[in-house]
Formats: sequence, structure tokens, C-alpha cells
Amino acid sequence: MRILLIEDDTVLGAAVRDQIAGDGHSVDWVTRLDAAADAMAGAAFDLLLLDLMLPDGRGIGYLKGLRARGDVTPVIILTALDQVSDRIEGLNAGADDYLVKPFDLSELSARIGSVARRYTGNPNPIVTHGPLAIDLAARNIRRDGKTVQLTAREWALFEAFLARPGQLLSKAQLEEKLYAFDTEVESNTIEVHVSRLRKKLGPQIIETERGLGYRLGKP
Repeated sequence: MRILLIEDDTVLGAAVRDQIAGDGHSVDWVTRLDAAADAMAGAAFDLLLLDLMLPDGRGIGYLKGLRARGDVTPVIILTALDQVSDRIEGLNAGADDYLVKPFDLSELSARIGSVARRYTGNPNPIVTHGPLAIDLAARNIRRDGKTVQLTAREWALFEAFLARPGQLLSKAQLEEKLYAFDTEVESNTIEVHVSRLRKKLGPQIIETERGLGYRLGKP
């Protein structure tokens, strides 16, 4: 997933960024709401991590503005505001989850995975696809009972296909999934990683539509 982190605490922000990047997600980190608006205008994000107290305003107002415009991007609030009334306000404003600082980074990873699964319509962390058994929470794949190891880039791409079964994804959409891994994505990067996924998971796992993009193959 491509995640936008909106957090002005540099120590916490760096820790969160490193944690979710280590989970295989791409991360854009901003420290102000105006920078967040610019980032969202220029890219499509799968999830937002939103602090509530920022230098140029409150995250609640920003979240309400997103929902008023019809933006349904999942949002997890990260905040030191721990009163029940604060949680109610955040959830009523349109947040999908609310995590109080200080929090365990592993718990954040689990909550990101849980919210993402709900949005793809399958809250179950175990997914089967033909001979593949995929544990989305543990980021583990077994093919015919044998464990298959994917690199972070390969997992990011495969996760994109799993989240949109049957949907055609353009090369540009897939390149965005690798944003945090390469400052510049080489022209053949997607082709190389798709080829590797086919070798590891089966030749029919990803279908190619010439000149249009790729989609998850039928089980």
C-alpha cells in the first residue's frame, strides 16, 4: 500500500515511517496539513495516518473536509488525545481507527492491516488463490504447502493485485506502489518484478493486457 503519514513529531514520525516501510508499504511523510493536501492532490493513497495536533491546524477539521468531499480513503488517527470524547469525535468525523500515543509499533502494523482488509471486502487475514495460501497479517505465502519468499517490492506489487482481484492495473498505478523503494522507478521495473512473481507463484498468477496493464489471474 501507499500510505500518507501526517505527523509533526520528527522522532515518532521517523519511527512510524521506518516501521511501515519495513512492513513493505511505501510511505510519504509530511508534517503539516497544507503539505498533506498537496500530497493527496498529486498521488493516490491507500491509507492515511493522521495526527490531530499539527502546526497549521487540527487533524479533525482536515478529516471532516475529506469526508465532506466524498473522499473515502481509510484514515487511522494517531494522537496523544486520550479522552473518550476525543475518540468519539475522531470516529464520528470519519476515522476508521483511533490509536493513542504512545503506542506499540507492532500494534500499528496490525491495525493498518486490519483496516486495509476491511476496505478490500475481506476481513479474514487468510486468503486462498488457487494453490496459494496467503496470510496477509503475517505476510506469508505457501504454494502447495511450501513457503514462498517474496522481497518487499514483490510483496508490494502482489498485495496491489490481491486488493483488486480481476481489476486491470496500469503500469503507472503499479509504479506508485514502489515509490518508497526507488526514488526513480526504472522503465522495466514492473516487468522485472511481474516476471519474478510468476516464477515464484506460478505462470498464470498475473495476466498481461498488452499496452494496458496487468491483473490477477483466475484461481
